Amino acid sequence: MSDGLVTTDEVYTAIADERRRLADLLSELTAEQWDTPSLCGDWSVRDVAAHLVVPLIMGVREFMPILLRARGNFDRSNVIAAQRVVEQHGPQLPELLAQHADSRFKPPGGGPRAPLTDILVHGQDIRRPLGIARDVVDADRWRTVLHFVTATRAGRIFGYRDMGVSWQATDIDWAGGAGPTVSGPAEAILMLMTGRPTALNDVTGDGVDVVRRRFAS
Repeated sequence: MSDGLVTTDEVYTAIADERRRLADLLSELTAEQWDTPSLCGDWSVRDVAAHLVVPLIMGVREFMPILLRARGNFDRSNVIAAQRVVEQHGPQLPELLAQHADSRFKPPGGGPRAPLTDILVHGQDIRRPLGIARDVVDADRWRTVLHFVTATRAGRIFGYRDMGVSWQATDIDWAGGAGPTVSGPAEAILMLMTGRPTALNDVTGDGVDVVRRRFAS
């Protein structure tokens, strides 16, 4: 079993494609759908889209004052930056995401697999509340991010914690972890790994109760 995409160019090509796919989806949303609560904290679909656009259009010089305002808190900085992008570019979010799809931005210490993970996770934060399923399962992309989250220290950026279970994807060739089994689609496993308990409805196995207790603790 491979760990997914191998070369840096392959990863960036996948990121660009995911951005364009999401931009196409966003361009078709109604006003009500834009206001729908996402799976990402208190953010709406619009806020999540803005968060994905932030690193594509906001340079270090613009972001640093925001970080200082947030007293070095990156989570708070992300909230402020997303709000600013909504205020300044709200109607243009799909266009901006598509226009900058080929950006090779990567966060410090994360490498290119971090933005690929970001777009896949946040894509589901948007799609799931809207009831819009992905039409294609790109196995190498999911293997790449599942391996990245579970097998690298950078996985902590996305809130990953070892839950003491064995993960088994049912739609691609991937497995990881150790302990009671949790089986389900790769996207559901990734959502659970990154703190989205709504995906519990999409998995089975004797490890599901273990994961449910971890979310409750």
